[in-house]
Amino acid sequence: MDLWLLASTLIGTALVAAGTNAWNQIRERDVDALMRRTQRRPLPSGRLTPRAAAWFASAITVGGVAYLAVTVNLLTAGLAALTFVSYVCLYTPLKRTTSLNTLIGAVPGALPIVGGWTAAGGSLGAGVAALFGILFLWQLPHFLAIAWLYRDDYRAGGLQMLGGGDEGGRDTGRMVLLYATALLPISLLPTLLGVTGSMYFFGALGLGLVYAAVGATLLAAATAARAWRVFFVSIVYLPALLTLMVLDKVAA
Repeated sequence: MDLWLLASTLIGTALVAAGTNAWNQIRERDVDALMRRTQRRPLPSGRLTPRAAAWFASAITVGGVAYLAVTVNLLTAGLAALTFVSYVCLYTPLKRTTSLNTLIGAVPGALPIVGGWTAAGGSLGAGVAALFGILFLWQLPHFLAIAWLYRDDYRAGGLQMLGGGDEGGRDTGRMVLLYATALLPISLLPTLLGVTGSMYFFGALGLGLVYAAVGATLLAAATAARAWRVFFVSIVYLPALLTLMVLDKVAA
């Protein structure tokens, strides 16, 4: 393992991710002021000016992309730039107009793992497509749970979110189970493609079954407690899956 390359990739990616999230808050400061859970953020609360925030966000975004280009490679830097553009210029404004923004936002959410692959010297192919698919599908139950829990807040801010108008939660539960079930076979592809071994395969199978089972409880009867359970299980699922992937690759 090239520790310097790993550190450089993490630093550059963190800078671009921070800049992306900062620009999202700049563009949504009017919306954040209307939502209870975001009213205390620096911009809507007046602790920071939009001008200062824009300078900061631009500097770390450009700096992060440039750092990746110099210390890692141009392809990884280009993927980081694509992540920024697709998040800030597509996902952020579409939140005001269509609930499909969640699906579009899952694309920049899944691109960083592609950047990690290319930083390590991997080529764009079936292996990294499987990783992208895992990250893309994993996000959807995660964000659907959040959107349903904070549906009143999102409505107050005028944002169109998947499941935002689903008071009973049944449609949200159906979508959570659909995406968690779709994730299960995709998560097994790394082994079928020769990227990982059997330890990862059976571990991913177990994690996927748990994720789907927890999602199914939301379909049976949507409650805040069950939605929070989906959210927390999603947080455990991803690092557990990726840790299995790393350990199995190292063991091989």
